[in-house]
Amino acid sequence: MNTQLITGLLFAVALIVGGFIGFLFGTVQNAALLRNRKREEGGTLKNGWMVMPGSMGRIAILLILLAAIQIVCPMLFEGSTQWLVSLGVILGYGWTLFKHIRHHSLYHA
Repeated sequence: MNTQLITGLLFAVALIVGGFIGFLFGTVQNAALLRNRKREEGGTLKNGWMVMPGSMGRIAILLILLAAIQIVCPMLFEGSTQWLVSLGVILGYGWTLFKHIRHHSLYHA
């Protein structure tokens, strides 16, 4: 019974940690998108290749954060829990993307 409780708790923590990382990444991406839209509307965007400047840096930070979590909490990346962290990242980022699309479709239709 104790091992099942610990395993369930570990699965929940893995999902929550992954969700937090995905939500944080999505929030940073949305902030960058809004900042770049303002630059585009203000005419300070110089060329089309600079629509999302810094996105590679943000992805590098995401990967560094995932590696740091893997070093600090290696038990979250053993067995099937690693897939729960990945699922959490997808759900967290997907939630911010869904909110952005929903907001955009409601107010810009």
